Amino acid sequence: MTTISARRTTGPTPAQVAQVRAFNRFYTNVIGVLHGMYLDLPYTVTEGRVLFEIASAGTADVTWLRQSLDIDAGYLSRVLGRFEADGLVTRHRSATDGRRQEIRLTGAGRSAAAELDARAVGQIGALLGDVDCGPLLDAMRVITESLGGTVPGKAGPAGAERVVTLRPLAIGDLGWILQRHGTLYATEFGWDATFEVFCAQIIAEYPALRDRNPGRAAGWIAEVDGVPAGSVCCVPDGDSQHEDSTARLRLLLVEPWARGLGIGARLVARCLDFAREAGFADMVLLTYDQLTAARRVYQAAGFQLDAEHPEEAFGQRMNCQTWSRAV
Repeated sequence: MTTISARRTTGPTPAQVAQVRAFNRFYTNVIGVLHGMYLDLPYTVTEGRVLFEIASAGTADVTWLRQSLDIDAGYLSRVLGRFEADGLVTRHRSATDGRRQEIRLTGAGRSAAAELDARAVGQIGALLGDVDCGPLLDAMRVITESLGGTVPGKAGPAGAERVVTLRPLAIGDLGWILQRHGTLYATEFGWDATFEVFCAQIIAEYPALRDRNPGRAAGWIAEVDGVPAGSVCCVPDGDSQHEDSTARLRLLLVEPWARGLGIGARLVARCLDFAREAGFADMVLLTYDQLTAARRVYQAAGFQLDAEHPEEAFGQRMNCQTWSRAV
């Protein structure tokens, strides 16, 4: 791929400015942002973006929303007021800081966000239908880098902000989760192929658990700049005598290149939010003492160690641990 320098000693010519404006007009028309409603849903582009960000965060702080979207505080308040009136969100003061206002999606809000996401994926899929994606994506990388953004999977310019989002599982994600768990744990900890088999069994159980427990089993993929960077699932705890009241956190993973962005904490928080809204009282998880980074995330989220015992697992001698907390 030819590299295009982003550095210039002189400003753009009028013709170059006109060319960029022409492209902007073309692309905004192609994806429909000039229409009154976005993706044939009753939301403007801005409203759709706000809904998407709340869904991705699980629990969104109003100040963070305003700063991350660079949106006027009064306009954001009106958008959230409309969402609240429509039963899509709830607003409440933070339990840890009364100055902060937190936003959560209701069941109707999650359904609306999922529909918005599905239509956006379908729209882009149709747009790219017969296109050679290689040159197109290369051009997008050049635009992103030239204008000071970051390319997924690469370190960006100093101080550049990465875009982290959480979305529900989609077709193909379970396969990605299995492949990344097997590869990553073998590379980082020397775990053998039996760990991949262990994960495959958990993943194979997930669709049945989800179908058998509507609204009480879910999974999410974390993306950084649109690239999968992590995963987590929340399901009823089949190992407990209190399956109706206890949830289990499973398959937490954060890619090495995406660490340091708070992704693990956001994934765990999303599980806790979901479990609370689904009516669970407690959450449990299984981990091993080798996984010190994950343990720090669990401790920061309020989990406490219940029990541990040594065992031979995945070609290693480790302590198997059970952690839990009320949701």
